[in-house]
Amino acid sequence: MGYSDLKFPEGATFLVTGGAGFIGSNLCEAILGLGQGQRVRCLDDFSTGKHANVEAFLSNPRFELVVGDVKDLDSCMAACEGVDFVMHEAAWGSVPRSIEMPLFYCANNITGTLNMLEAARQSGVRRFVYASSSSVYGDEPNLPKTEGREGNLLSPYAVTKRADEEWAKQYTRHYGLPTIGLRYFNVFGRRQDPEGAYAAVIPRWIRLLLAGERPTINGDGRQSRDFTYVENVVEANLRACLAPDEAAGEAFNVAYGGREFLIDVYDGLCAALGMDVEPIFGPPRAGDIRHSNADISKARELLGYDPDWSFERGIAAAIEWYKQNL
Repeated sequence: MGYSDLKFPEGATFLVTGGAGFIGSNLCEAILGLGQGQRVRCLDDFSTGKHANVEAFLSNPRFELVVGDVKDLDSCMAACEGVDFVMHEAAWGSVPRSIEMPLFYCANNITGTLNMLEAARQSGVRRFVYASSSSVYGDEPNLPKTEGREGNLLSPYAVTKRADEEWAKQYTRHYGLPTIGLRYFNVFGRRQDPEGAYAAVIPRWIRLLLAGERPTINGDGRQSRDFTYVENVVEANLRACLAPDEAAGEAFNVAYGGREFLIDVYDGLCAALGMDVEPIFGPPRAGDIRHSNADISKARELLGYDPDWSFERGIAAAIEWYKQNL
């Protein structure tokens, strides 16, 4: 379905935090491309975001880049001034890195979100849409993962995302700020960073294969994930901005609703790239969920979310992008 049918107020202003990051820059691009005169303000401190991700937007008079840190309330207040819709993507990802740096994750992912919620409340923002994560399901063993059936959290990163959901509920309940949380399931696609020890698995594998190196699979490769192409995430964010009031204060699974085993994904990448490279099998990563597959019926019902980018379609687009940009 996509999001071409959505109609926003003419000239509405969107604030995208973390707008120079992977998902954030895709959101900025999509909003600017709606063709309805919307303005985009991007707030980023470039700790993980990249100038290259927003460079193409800088000449657009409807795009504004603000360099600032969500850990600073004054920066959040200034960024929210005159804003209609907030898409809060600014956060630090990576489960294993959060285990190494719990205080850092608390400051960025919890305090940063709380600052943004408060700034949005004081600025009279119409809707506050924020990134949560499938990690909030923890050790709950049942598939598919369904909202309201969560287990014990397995990492500091998961704790930060669950805390964000609880704070957002409080801001809806007590202050009337309409918040909607989106539990992303293993998002991949253009502009996702393939570099570094904590890079996501798909871009990291593609980079290594294109460089003629052997990728490492953590564990036995029989883990499964609901890999979700970034265009589906863009759709969910835009639809959340216009969702009915009954969706406020809730969190929703955002995925395609599929299930891919890592070893099959790896073999598929090799086949698509015309390579036959034996992977290295390493130890499992601490804090990782074994299996992940989303029930997206709640998002379909309340957000009108109807993802049309399958894993196969998305991975083909992602491979093509990395071929041209690595």
